[in-house]
Amino acid sequence: MRPFVTPLFIFAALTATLCAQTPASDLATNPPARATTLDPALPTLFVAGDSTAARGRGETQEGWAVPFANYFDPTTINVANRARGGRSSRTFVTEGLWDQILADLKAGDIVLIQFGHNDGGALNDEPPPPLRARGSIPGLGEETREIDNVLTKKHEVVHTFGWYLRKMIADTKAKGATPVVLSLTLRNVWADGKIERGSGRYGQWSYEIAKTAGVAFFDLTGAMADKLNALGAEKTAALYPQDHTHFNAAGADLHAAAVVSGLKGLRPSPITKILSAKGEAVVADRFVWLRLPTPANWKLPSLFLAGDSTVRNGRGDGSNGQWGWGDYIGKYFDPGKINVVNRAVGGTGVRSFRAPGGHWENLLALVKPGDTVMIQFGHNDNGARGPLKGVGEEVEERPAAKDQPASTVRTFGWYLRQYIADVRARGATPIICSLVPRKIWKDGKISRSADGHAVWAAQVAAAEKTAFVDLHELIATRYDALGEEKVNAFFADEHTHTSAAGAELSAEIVISGLRSLPANPLAPFLK
Repeated sequence: MRPFVTPLFIFAALTATLCAQTPASDLATNPPARATTLDPALPTLFVAGDSTAARGRGETQEGWAVPFANYFDPTTINVANRARGGRSSRTFVTEGLWDQILADLKAGDIVLIQFGHNDGGALNDEPPPPLRARGSIPGLGEETREIDNVLTKKHEVVHTFGWYLRKMIADTKAKGATPVVLSLTLRNVWADGKIERGSGRYGQWSYEIAKTAGVAFFDLTGAMADKLNALGAEKTAALYPQDHTHFNAAGADLHAAAVVSGLKGLRPSPITKILSAKGEAVVADRFVWLRLPTPANWKLPSLFLAGDSTVRNGRGDGSNGQWGWGDYIGKYFDPGKINVVNRAVGGTGVRSFRAPGGHWENLLALVKPGDTVMIQFGHNDNGARGPLKGVGEEVEERPAAKDQPASTVRTFGWYLRQYIADVRARGATPIICSLVPRKIWKDGKISRSADGHAVWAAQVAAAEKTAFVDLHELIATRYDALGEEKVNAFFADEHTHTSAAGAELSAEIVISGLRSLPANPLAPFLK
């Protein structure tokens, strides 16, 4: 095996070539990355990105991938920060920076891929300077545009942002290495007391590319937004002394720790047994492995879904052939008018979804006035971890169990009322859904419960004057009409989780139920 080392004379020549193509002002603020000597006996963790990851000027500007190396044990892994300031996904490829990584990449390595901050620029600048010609075509498609590059003086075929990221992922896999896609770092831009969650749609596009390619994704944007919102605008400003995009050394280390937390939380994690004591001390992100989505366009209103695995199963990728209806509801809405964000989590119930520091808090952090939140629970609301039955104000003090602390438990209806109140407090609109029925037949019809979660959901919605979609009855009625043989094809297990066809049918019925509401808050957004 040849040593994976870039000779210094070659590195110098490459740097000179890049400098000749880069405006002097760009080089002053984004110096070239240092040559990295790699131990060929060890795996390597590469970082491909822009100035938010690259080496900067220290205290006033530093990329997160600089302190990132301190979280790893250098006797077990090389950390090679190949991020380059001022680079987009396109120019990282066209300037040969990606080829430099590929030249050193081997099986067992890891590549973190993060772009977007510079992809929104012009495809081909017009004089006078500065000339950058670094933008990629927006989106995920296969569109191309041919240009005579004003900067390089060469003919070039420009591709979409998605095309460049797909190339990096495919190239990494072809080498037997592991790609991990990251969303963007945050800009220090605030509105209504909250920091901006992403610059344009690049974070969402990165998420979609990773999901389609079946590779790991970490929403660094969301993780850092939660941290900086808690920190506040004044303290956050101290981390961005130069401008609203680049942070200082303290901000870089805060971002680096977040990336380590995200990587530790992936299932399986690619960074086990290679961390330093500092890295081991970082708490793993509990939810990153779920690959939960965020709004594609923050300027639009959003429809959020909260529920269990019948709404979104696992990572939302059809594992074991199981799909939730929330995975298919988006096609009924105009994406130019509303985001559909499926934040349901398998195995949760009306009580466990609200656990402190958990899924409901994370969802609420995304909700803004004008949004809508659909809520469906019931399948996991029995047993020791479930709520009390009914809709009343009863309270029970439960002693500590083997894996649970002592707790105060309320009724199913009480928890639903809290969801409704929380959503309304955000200036958003709640919609309650009854749980979808199980495939359990009795006398030729789907079994219904005369006094259970579906009935309680209806009672709470009526008392709170909240829109209600009775999915339990609507879907059961459709199953009755279809009969047992046809309904069997709509399930991926014995009686609970739907197949793709079953999820599509359920989504169709959800939309039908929404359309029949006397006052449908989502009517303006439906196709």
